[in-house]
Amino acid sequence: MDESVAMEKTFSQWKQQRGRRLDVSKKGSVDAEIVHVVSLLNGCQQFFSTSSCSGRIILIDAAAEDSEVHKHNCVWLFVSHQKCKSSDLASGLSRSTGDAVLKFEPFVLHVQCRRLQDAQLLHSVAVNSGFRNSGITISKTGKIIMAVRSTHGLEAPLTHQGRLLVGHEYIDFLIQLANQKMEENLRRIQRFYQNLQSALLKEKQQKVQIPDAPNVPQPLNPASPDRLKTDEDEGEERKQTSMYKRRRKREKQQQRDNDCYHGDRDSSSPELDCLGLFT
Repeated sequence: MDESVAMEKTFSQWKQQRGRRLDVSKKGSVDAEIVHVVSLLNGCQQFFSTSSCSGRIILIDAAAEDSEVHKHNCVWLFVSHQKCKSSDLASGLSRSTGDAVLKFEPFVLHVQCRRLQDAQLLHSVAVNSGFRNSGITISKTGKIIMAVRSTHGLEAPLTHQGRLLVGHEYIDFLIQLANQKMEENLRRIQRFYQNLQSALLKEKQQKVQIPDAPNVPQPLNPASPDRLKTDEDEGEERKQTSMYKRRRKREKQQQRDNDCYHGDRDSSSPELDCLGLFT
C-alpha cells in the first residue's frame, strides 16, 4: 500500500476515534464560546480538534514551598470563561493558604490535520486573526498538530503563604485589565472563525474544475499587423485608381484637341492618315 494512502486511512481512523470524545482537556468538553469554531473544523474531512479552551481568568493557589506555579499541583480558587468582578476574586483570595496567582489565559485550540498543507492553511488563518504564537508540530507517528495560540496573557502574584501582598485598588486594576483582555480574546475568536470560513470556501472553489470558455473569434484589433496590411492595400489600390483616372483624362483631352483641329475630316479616320497630310 502506498505510504500516503496508508496515512490517509490512519487519519480517518484517528478522526473517527476522536469523534467519540470531542475534547481531551481537563474539562472534557468544549466551551460554549467556541462551539461554533470546533464544529466548523470537525465538519471538515481534513481536521479534527483534540483540545481547546476559549480563554479564562483563573486564580490558583500553590504550596508556599513551590518555586513555580504548576496547575496540576495547585488549588483552583476561581475560574471564569467570562468577565469577572472584584468580589469574585476577593472570595477566592480569602481561601488562599499558599502563593495565589491571578492569570488570564487566552484562547487555545489544538487541531490534528490530514496533510501538512492543511495545517499550513489553518496556521495562516490563525496568524492573520491575531494568534501570532500559533505553530505546527509533527510527531514521530506522523500526527500533524496545529496549535492556535496567542501571547496576550496576564500573570500577577497576589499572596505569599496566604498573606495578601497588594491593596484592593491594585486588585481592581488587575480585574479591569483581565476583563479587557477577555474582550479582545473574544473578538479574535470571532475573527478567526470568519477568516476560517472564507479560507475553506476559497479552497473549495479552487478545487472545482471550471470548464474552458468556448473558442469565440476575437474581433480584429485595429492595431494588429493584419489590419495595417489591409489599410496599406486599400491605399495602394486608391493610388492606382487615381493614376488610371488621370491617364484617361489626358487621353480624352488629347482626343478632343485632335477632333477640333481636324473637324472637317471623318472622326472615324485612322490617326495615321491625318498625320500623313503634313508630310
